[in-house]
Amino acid sequence: MKYPLDCEENFEKSFLFWLAKYVKFKLNSLSNKELKNPEILSSVNLALAQGVKNIHELDSLVKKARNSGLSGVNTYFNPLKKLFEYLCFYKLYSLKQIDEELVIEILASITGSLSDASKKNYRVAMINFFDFLDKQNEENQKSHIFDINLKNWAGIVGKKGVKLPEFMNEEELKKFLYTIENTNFKSNTIRNQLIIKLIIFTGIRVSEAIHIRLKDINEENDLYTIRIRAKGNKYRVVMIKKELIENLLKNIKINYLSQDSLLFVNKKGKPLTQSYISRIVEQLLFHAGIRKRKNGAHMLRHTFATLLYKKQKDLLLVQEALGHASLDTSRIYTHFDNDKLKLAAEVAKDFNDNQK
Repeated sequence: MKYPLDCEENFEKSFLFWLAKYVKFKLNSLSNKELKNPEILSSVNLALAQGVKNIHELDSLVKKARNSGLSGVNTYFNPLKKLFEYLCFYKLYSLKQIDEELVIEILASITGSLSDASKKNYRVAMINFFDFLDKQNEENQKSHIFDINLKNWAGIVGKKGVKLPEFMNEEELKKFLYTIENTNFKSNTIRNQLIIKLIIFTGIRVSEAIHIRLKDINEENDLYTIRIRAKGNKYRVVMIKKELIENLLKNIKINYLSQDSLLFVNKKGKPLTQSYISRIVEQLLFHAGIRKRKNGAHMLRHTFATLLYKKQKDLLLVQEALGHASLDTSRIYTHFDNDKLKLAAEVAKDFNDNQK
């Protein structure tokens, strides 16, 4: 069923109406391979069909859907939530006032500090949403067409503007590891120490770490081999020296309330969230006196990859260890090859000396 574009009494309510419709559409078109609780998704769909009162209620429903296993909904919703918040400042009276120039203006404000990958996600979300509106609105047998494609948006600079990831150097890593050993997380000390060490010593993603089960970990001489469920529901294996985590692994309390037999869960048996792990990392960095522009848990993965490449100079090894589908994704860590930079400096010096 199609609806007039300005279907509610004011701009904010009309935009919220369409945003809820769009979220419902995305929830039922995203892959459901990771869906853990179909009942939760059904309840979210029902609530969306009944309508939401404000953006906070919609945000809460999206979080419920995400926590049930549809994590991809965030890629689409979060940029549009930001768009909604900014549009409210403009005091528009009709959705028809939105055009590509206005969307680009708002994108320039809300994506300035984001990575190119995040900017691409924002672009995809905007195009997808307004394409949905193009097809779903109708009044007097006519549709309003936004035709927003953002081809001329200068926010995305492509490969030429690749940002170097934030990471810890070796001295900072020593401080960080010392802080892990000497931080009391009350009843969760062993659990929190173990998951942080697994991430920093193997380079696995936070999303991969929180889904590890005890049966995924096997002993092989002086190593643990860990079966990881990676992106795209694929599996890979990582290895870690037993001495690094053996005591923690033997003493971690297993919470049998976890229906999926997960190793890292809260008191209710639910998996830890990525935001919780990032908060732990932020606290550890603060206590270690380490200041980073981006201090979330993903920075630990960058640290592992950077130090791995600096020590081994093997890009294929980095690709294999991090589970990158493409070698190009791993190539960013070659930017930290200081030996090559030193060689370039020597060549420049020799060139200068030869001119004398």
